[in-house]
Amino acid sequence: MELTSPRTFPDYFLIILQFTAPMTRSSSQELTLHQRRRNPTDYELAGIPWLAFLTDKQREKAINDIDVTDAEPGDYVCRTGRPVTYWFGLVQGLLKMSSDNAQGQTITFTGVPPGGWFGEGTVMKREPYRYNIQALRKSTVAGLPVATFDWLLDNSIGFNRFVMSQLNERLGQFIAAREIDRMTNPDIRVARSLASLFNPVLYPGVGEVLRITQQELAYLVGLSRQRVNEALTNLSDQGTIKVEYGGLRVLDIHALRTRNF
Repeated sequence: MELTSPRTFPDYFLIILQFTAPMTRSSSQELTLHQRRRNPTDYELAGIPWLAFLTDKQREKAINDIDVTDAEPGDYVCRTGRPVTYWFGLVQGLLKMSSDNAQGQTITFTGVPPGGWFGEGTVMKREPYRYNIQALRKSTVAGLPVATFDWLLDNSIGFNRFVMSQLNERLGQFIAAREIDRMTNPDIRVARSLASLFNPVLYPGVGEVLRITQQELAYLVGLSRQRVNEALTNLSDQGTIKVEYGGLRVLDIHALRTRNF
């Protein structure tokens, strides 16, 4: 449905997480992400879903080994061809997973909202990264060293189940991403992309609301900001989402995943 005068939504959607004080831009430019690493706070640990599957001893070891770093917009958490050193997860913020093709064009695979952990397949195979992970806004990223990841695989049934669930869900996510890339209807592209960010298995920190700007969503979907705004208007008119003051709420996740708009 085309609108003659699409409504303009607020640039930022609903904030559901409390943010720690950001680092200054100057310190961000002077230090690498690894050099900025620190111990996690209790609040940040509470947002790591797989810790609940560990025994007390296993949880203590994992917490002692977890590093946290604060990424500025544009910072790369992972880069194509670099060796794997950590299994990463997003505590707060928003990341983009992408790759560059032979023609130099950037192909976006998915976004990573809060609560998402990624790269377990790369860690298990010990291969260089085949993708880039970049911060779209100020983000807090947690990392579990590869050696500790392996130790948990060897010693924790609960951790193994969590990782297997991640791998299975990730496979379905990338199959859906390929389907989205082939879609020509912008409204459907936006709907399916939004639905992929509301995955309770991969991204338990999102819930029913999502903090994201229209420009960030445009980066993930591969459309202009104006066309994304129009698609959000159409989706709102059809009752699948609700745009509130500073926020977006999903009303019908099934429709976002399956309906032809």
